[in-house]
Amino acid sequence: MKRDGRKLAHNTLEEMRVLAVQRMNEGEHPGDVAASLGMHRSWGYKCRAMVKGRGRGLRALRSSKGTGRPRKLTPAQERQVFRWVNGKRPDQYGFDFGLWTRQIVQELVLERFEVSLSLASIGALLARLGLTAQKPLERAYQRDPDAVARWKSQTYPAIANEARGSGADILFWDESGFRADAVHGKTWAPRGQTPVVERPGQRQSISAASAISAKGAFWFATYKGGLTGELFAQLLKKLMRRRKKPVRLVVDGLPAHKSACVKEYVASTHGKLTLHFLPGYAPDLNPDELVWSHAKRTGVARSPLKAGENLQCRVDAQMQNIANDPALVKSFFRHPSVSYITDW
Repeated sequence: MKRDGRKLAHNTLEEMRVLAVQRMNEGEHPGDVAASLGMHRSWGYKCRAMVKGRGRGLRALRSSKGTGRPRKLTPAQERQVFRWVNGKRPDQYGFDFGLWTRQIVQELVLERFEVSLSLASIGALLARLGLTAQKPLERAYQRDPDAVARWKSQTYPAIANEARGSGADILFWDESGFRADAVHGKTWAPRGQTPVVERPGQRQSISAASAISAKGAFWFATYKGGLTGELFAQLLKKLMRRRKKPVRLVVDGLPAHKSACVKEYVASTHGKLTLHFLPGYAPDLNPDELVWSHAKRTGVARSPLKAGENLQCRVDAQMQNIANDPALVKSFFRHPSVSYITDW
């Protein structure tokens, strides 16, 4: 029974070819050598023919990687596809849809290069270029890139240098709201059958504020309703109570943060507390935003309130757990969006 060389490993075939040529060089007949190795008699002659000719020899018997079907796009065209997708939107190229899909890339390749590729080939191309399907971050069009760049390169480093010289702590402040009937996670269910999660009939809600330090410190408070200037001033007083070091507090531009009563209280601290405002529409610069993302993914959204349980008590307990875990608090500062904070 003859062997099928196509089913043998490349290195095995290479060793067989070398062995066959060596035996033929010692005088054995090509047909006999092929038969002893289980190959067709013509295989022996092919091996011998491969090594003939000047400059060939045994190296001609080495296995080479199959090139396969050549790609339809040139390397330059593939790089152009990357430039299309990376940091741009389909509507910039005349499409109605604002997010990239394989179908849109397929149409654009056909339109610009007159090359037809299957969706599977488009997916392989995008993967080869290091592009993956991801949920995009949402940013307001009013966001000022120059202001964000100045904050990272000039404003915040200046705050950090001053805090280092005066021995002050830098804290990042933010507020958020919690609802007992909010669902932020996913669960499993049969295809086409949307799962139902039971929630308490009473729609409890509570607001929370927190301040986070790159050194692992965490302060929080919960309250009902929206934030006003008067309430913010009261929360600042609680934050500063029995605090020995000065505080440089980074906040966003919420109107309550800039109210007259807040300015009056900050002035009364005679420099022990100062407020520093983030650029507009840039919540990703605030590591405290990551606290709320973590809390809402792991809190009530994953473990519904039990009968008679109070939402504020649950949130207070969850916030206290975060405060008791400095390593977790520090981990929020390792997110790429806040990598500009390097003074810890």
